[in-house]
Amino acid sequence: MKLRTLASLLTLAFAGVVLAQAPAAPTPKDPTATPRIDQRQVNQQKRIDQGVASGQLTPKETAKLEKREGKIAADEAAAKADGKVTKAERRKLNREENRASHAIKRQKHDKQVTAPAAK
Repeated sequence: MKLRTLASLLTLAFAGVVLAQAPAAPTPKDPTATPRIDQRQVNQQKRIDQGVASGQLTPKETAKLEKREGKIAADEAAAKADGKVTKAERRKLNREENRASHAIKRQKHDKQVTAPAAK
């Protein structure tokens, strides 16, 4: 019984110490951060690379998709150039990513195929 009481007191004391600490100051958000867009670009690049490796994408299709991804990256850089990415710019980039994603899907699942890339 005494052990249980002692454990309870220690738990309460520890909780009091934790709660007494000052809350961490909120970190200022970077107005040019675009983590979702960056992650989508990485994911879509992986999808393109997988399509090339499996032979689902022809060299011409790959070049077209890569060009589209390059334009999105350029648009993202232009949006960040003034030091803040606005909601409208984020919406535009997201819409471009959506269209690129659909294009990748269409190209990977059409009838055109090539020999799988050698490993």
